[in-house]
Amino acid sequence: MHRILCFGEVLWDLLPRGRFLGGAPLNVAYHLAQLGCAPTLVSAVGRDELGQEALAAITAAGVNASTITQHLTLATGTAEVQLDASGQAKFQIEQPVAWDEIAVEAALGQPAPGAIIFGTLALRSPANRIALTRLLNAFPEARIVCDLNLRPPFDDLALVAPLLDRCHLLKLNADEARRLCERATDAGDWREMASELARRHHGAVICITRGAEGACVLDGAIWAEVGAPRVTVRDTVGAGDAFTAALEAGWLCAGTQPDWPRILRAACSLGGFVASHDGAQPAYEDFKPEL
Repeated sequence: MHRILCFGEVLWDLLPRGRFLGGAPLNVAYHLAQLGCAPTLVSAVGRDELGQEALAAITAAGVNASTITQHLTLATGTAEVQLDASGQAKFQIEQPVAWDEIAVEAALGQPAPGAIIFGTLALRSPANRIALTRLLNAFPEARIVCDLNLRPPFDDLALVAPLLDRCHLLKLNADEARRLCERATDAGDWREMASELARRHHGAVICITRGAEGACVLDGAIWAEVGAPRVTVRDTVGAGDAFTAALEAGWLCAGTQPDWPRILRAACSLGGFVASHDGAQPAYEDFKPEL
């Protein structure tokens, strides 16, 4: 069983249809647990009712919550979510909240993980950038995965660039790829963009997701591209995080010779499943993962 540390935010998504537990690293950890991995979430909640409810739900989902601290003064995070007609989400994220000050001491005492996954939203605070650096330094053998998560106004690439340079796998969506490569919005040469990003980030595996059009991966000289399944979208909240979980689980299980088309198909399938349900962490009762 693969041990994976997920670093970053825990928050409640306040959607038109109700309140759902989320935060990209937590969503990834939730799906990793359903896929048979052993995720540990490194985060923080407040000493409040929302924090207690979050801890109970996280533990019930099979995610190790022993490294989630309860902040003495800051509240549990929330995000107001607005959905457009196609289910695409726009977030208004509170600040400061408990996950802006994540403590990593408990995580440093854990056995060495096979991988460490982080997003960029939690890196909006200097304290978390320092904390994540400590975590990465403590486990130099772990595969490092970044799921880029540029949420305006918390999208200053200069702040996170040193941490991106340490990644073995960088996953980002089409808009983020265009921004990093400084391409026009209609640019569609995905392999060239992935090559540029790989050169810039010291040969990292690059995965670009393209929503309903599928996803692609560049791993050295290996290029893989697949389409996405057709689904009726309820909301897109957490679909990319589910994709990341399947991508990482498939990559770890594959060892040195990943079957990228199969891994991408499984990741797209899981992302589509989440997009067809409310919230980022639907029950798997009517879904069988392909991994």
